[in-house]
Amino acid sequence: MPLFETVRSSLSLKVSLTLSALMLVITAAAAWYITAHQAAMMQELTLDKARLAATVGAREYGDTLEQSIDSGLLTVNEAFDRDYKEIKGWDWGGKPKFHTRFDAITDRAMLPFQEKMVEFDDFVYAVGVDDKGYLPTHNVIYQQPLTGDPKKDAVGNRSKRMFNNEVELRAAQSLEPVLVQVYHRDTGATMWDVSSPIWVKGRHWGAFRVGASMEKIEVRQRGLLWELLLVFGIFAAVANTAIFVMIQRAMRPVAELTRAADSISMGEGLDVPIRSDSSDEIGRLTKAVERLRASMKAAMSRLGE
Repeated sequence: MPLFETVRSSLSLKVSLTLSALMLVITAAAAWYITAHQAAMMQELTLDKARLAATVGAREYGDTLEQSIDSGLLTVNEAFDRDYKEIKGWDWGGKPKFHTRFDAITDRAMLPFQEKMVEFDDFVYAVGVDDKGYLPTHNVIYQQPLTGDPKKDAVGNRSKRMFNNEVELRAAQSLEPVLVQVYHRDTGATMWDVSSPIWVKGRHWGAFRVGASMEKIEVRQRGLLWELLLVFGIFAAVANTAIFVMIQRAMRPVAELTRAADSISMGEGLDVPIRSDSSDEIGRLTKAVERLRASMKAAMSRLGE
C-alpha cells in the first residue's frame, strides 16, 4: 500500500504526524526566539565591553601623552603636531604613510597597551587617532612586514596612515563620551566602531577607537541556532516517538472494535460478545456496538424461525 494511502487510512498516523508537524513548528519558533534573544544579549555585552575599552583606552592615551610632555620627551606643540611628513620610497597603493613628532612615543608606549585590548576575541582593533584621523600606531597584526603588493600591504600594514572617511572622522572629532557607529572598513568587513575622545592638557587631541566584530557574533548566533535545533530536534524526535506509541496503544481498542464491527457487518462473529472495562468514549462505543451485535443476533434468530 502506498505511504499516502497508509497514512490516510490510519487515524493514529494522522494524529501523530499532525502533532509532529505542530511540534516542529513550535521547536523552530522557540529556537529562533532563543537565538535572537541571546544574539541581542551578546551584541549588547560586546558593545558594553567596547564602550569600556574605548573609555579606558582614551584615558590611557591621554595620560601617556601628558606624561611624555611632563617628562620633557614632548612639548605640547609636538604632541599636537599636525605637520604630517610623508614617508617616501615605497608604493603604498594610494594610501600614503606619514611621520609626526609624537609617533615614536606612541609606538613605544601605547603598542603594548593596545595589544592587551585586542586580546578580547570580539575586538578587531584598538587604536588611538588624532583629530584629523591620523593613526600613528596600529595593532601588531596590522604591522606585518611589507610584501611589495600594495593591496596586501594596505590591509596588513596600516600604521601611520590617515583614516579620514566620514565615519572615521566623526569618531576622531566627536566630543561625546562614547560614540557607537556602524563602520564599513576598507578591508570589506563591517563592524561597530566605538570611540571615546582623548584629552591632552585640557585640549581635544583625537579619539581611541575600538572595532567590535559583527561577524563573530553572527558566527556565534548561527552556532547557537544549530545547537538549539539539534537539541530541540532530538527532543522532538523522542517526544514524537513517545506520542506515536501512546496513540497506538490508545487506538488499539478502536482497531479491535473496527475489526469486530466489520465482522458483524458481514453477519459473522455474532456469537462473540464484545466486552470493554473502559468507561471512556471508547468504552461507551464498544457497548453500543455490543448492543448492535446482540440486536442483530436476535434479528437473525427471528429470521431463522
